[in-house]
Amino acid sequence: MGDLRPGTVNGPADPDADLSRPARRRARAKALWPVVAVVALGGAMGTAARYGASLIWPTASGGFPWTILTVNTVGCAVIGVFMVVISDVWAAHRLVRPFFGTGVLGGFTTFSAYAGDVQRLVDGGRAGTGLAYLALTLLAALAAVWAAVWATRRVLAWRQA
Repeated sequence: MGDLRPGTVNGPADPDADLSRPARRRARAKALWPVVAVVALGGAMGTAARYGASLIWPTASGGFPWTILTVNTVGCAVIGVFMVVISDVWAAHRLVRPFFGTGVLGGFTTFSAYAGDVQRLVDGGRAGTGLAYLALTLLAALAAVWAAVWATRRVLAWRQA
């Protein structure tokens, strides 16, 4: 019959994650496609919104990247509100968090562009400005999430009173 102990060739390494049967693998892949689709759709929408912000408020060559700082700060604030709402208030559909949280807000906020902006400022001989932007974005993003969570919980408590 063979050795069926966990971790052996014939036994599962983790009995809760047994995907050795093709039908289980197909079922899991089929369940993931809607998540992948809504993340992609949300990401396209968030990225388009960020691009729109950059067209409305362009950053001059060599200038301080106020648009990306603002986008990241606003996006982090919205993430704070969203997480309180779907955690404390609303039993959302299983695809809402991947669509809006990961897709839309993940596409809208852009920490890769932030890192590129820091690098451009440093490479352009503005290391002090680059370091200030590095710290300011981090502080603004964290403060935005914290303030949004705090304010949302206060508003919800006030409405229930």
